[in-house]
Amino acid sequence: MDPEKDKILVDGKPLKRKGESVYAIFHKPRGVLTTMEDPLGRPTVSDFLERLPVRLFPVGRLDWDSEGLLLLTNDGDYANKIMHPQREVTKTYLVKLDGLPRPEQLLKLRRGVSIIGGRVAAKFAARVERGKDKRAWIKIVITEGKNRQIRQMFQKIGFDVLKLQRIAIGQLRLGGLPRGEIAFLNETAAGRVFKQDLSGEQRETRRSANQRLARPKSLKKNVGGSERTKIQRLFDED
Repeated sequence: MDPEKDKILVDGKPLKRKGESVYAIFHKPRGVLTTMEDPLGRPTVSDFLERLPVRLFPVGRLDWDSEGLLLLTNDGDYANKIMHPQREVTKTYLVKLDGLPRPEQLLKLRRGVSIIGGRVAAKFAARVERGKDKRAWIKIVITEGKNRQIRQMFQKIGFDVLKLQRIAIGQLRLGGLPRGEIAFLNETAAGRVFKQDLSGEQRETRRSANQRLARPKSLKKNVGGSERTKIQRLFDED
C-alpha cells in the first residue's frame, strides 16, 4: 500500500488524513508485542501500522504468546471508555487447555477465583467443539483486564493454557479476518464494543450449570507474520 497514492474507503467514503476519529481492528499474531516500539527489536504492532496514512494506537493489550482481536484507534476518549472498569466491556476468548476440565471446575471460574492482582470471575465459561481436536477448548467471557488473567484463572483450577485467542470485544467480533491484517470500522461497528457478548444461549447455559451444580453434596472437590499490512473493510453485519 502507498499512502500517497492509495485511498482507504470506509462505507464508500475516503478516510481523512487528519482530524478524524478512526477505528480499526487488527488480528494480532502470536509473537508480536502490543506496543509501539521495543528496545530489543522484537516484532511490535507498529510494524503493521507504519504504512497507514493515520497514526493509530492499540486499546488494551494481548500478551506476546496470545493472538486475536486488538482494537486500534486515534480516539483517546473512546479508548478510555473501553478501558474503564465501570463499563464492564466484555472480552471473549477461545482457550485451548492441556486437559479436560469438569463442569464444576468451570463453575468455579464463574463464581470467582483469586489471582495476582485481585479476585476475578468469568461471565461465561463452557466447553466448545473444535473439529477433531481432542484437547479441551473453552469459550470464556471476562470483563476485567488484569495481566495474564485467563492463564492465571485456568492455573487456579489445575490447567495450563496451550493457545489463547481473543475473538470478540463486546459484540464486535474478529470474524474471518486473517492474522496480520487490519479492518477499518464505521462508527456503528465501533460502538458494538459497548454491547455485552452474552447471548441468550450463554445466559441459559450459565443458569442451567448453576442449578445443576449448586448442590454441595453432588460436587467433588478438585485439588490441584507478515510484514505487509493488508487493508480490508469490515462490513457492518448483524
